[in-house]
Amino acid sequence: MPWGSPNCAKPYRDSYGCTVDPDRIAVTTGSSSGFVLSFLSGFDVGDRVGLVTPGYPCYRAILQALGCEAVIVETGIEDRFQPTPAALDKAIDAQGPIDGLIVASPSNPTGTMLDRTALQALCEYCRAAGVRLISDEIYHGITYEHPAETALAFTDEAFVVNSFSKYFSMTGWRIGWMVLPADLVRPVERLAQNLFISPPSLSQVAAVAAFDRHEELQANVARYRNNRDLLVSELPKVGFTRLAPSDGAFYVYADVREPTNDSMEFSRRILDESGVALTAGVDFDPRRGHTDIRFSYAGTTEEIAAAVEALKRWRG
Repeated sequence: MPWGSPNCAKPYRDSYGCTVDPDRIAVTTGSSSGFVLSFLSGFDVGDRVGLVTPGYPCYRAILQALGCEAVIVETGIEDRFQPTPAALDKAIDAQGPIDGLIVASPSNPTGTMLDRTALQALCEYCRAAGVRLISDEIYHGITYEHPAETALAFTDEAFVVNSFSKYFSMTGWRIGWMVLPADLVRPVERLAQNLFISPPSLSQVAAVAAFDRHEELQANVARYRNNRDLLVSELPKVGFTRLAPSDGAFYVYADVREPTNDSMEFSRRILDESGVALTAGVDFDPRRGHTDIRFSYAGTTEEIAAAVEALKRWRG
């Protein structure tokens, strides 16, 4: 699966009706190297990049390591924890202009998605404002009521980052891909050759085979759906009543401000007293995440059911 892989171009035609030139596709050492390459080629030291909170913490860490500034775009449940042009304008008015924007749909930690109209509006906003868009699409394929939309349906100027870790269940194989703006293909190729050389050959062979495992992969998605439905149904009975809409990925994000204002201590207490591991919201939102926690339901349905029962016993 070399650079310019038609294997990675085919899903865009089959799933989204988008024609992607294989020469714009870079096969990467996981999505993490895709973010490093997109940030290095798309931004200069001192550039300012908009990040949604709650959001994946490694965006902020990688940008800061590369000398870029993270501009926080706060979102709420009223916007499904996703950015909007209005939220971007508000952040820019308060903090100054941005050079880039990272969006994730479905999102980690909330599992929420941008619908077609909302994603198109963001693409048009970025184009008009001269903002470089990075679309994190690594949870595509793991959606429930509606399929995810790709930024490639609306723009050829964005970076689109994907991975085999999530839908393709290849976590640990360190293999992913990204679709590049045409003007940055050669710069990314040069950076990749010097920083990473290439993804592991064995992982590339396995990834090509994974494209043909649709039936098995869809069975995984069906399991995730059952797990999500179980949590959404049972968590309110345990006192977790304020849940973000889990449209995709395998997360439920819960507002726990009623029992606590310290999500880290609360998560430790639940682990110690019930054996259930949760993630404190401060990982995803340093300013407001002290009242949020994230549930992951990527395990088996039996494991999720056992966790729910353990929480019920813990709550008494």
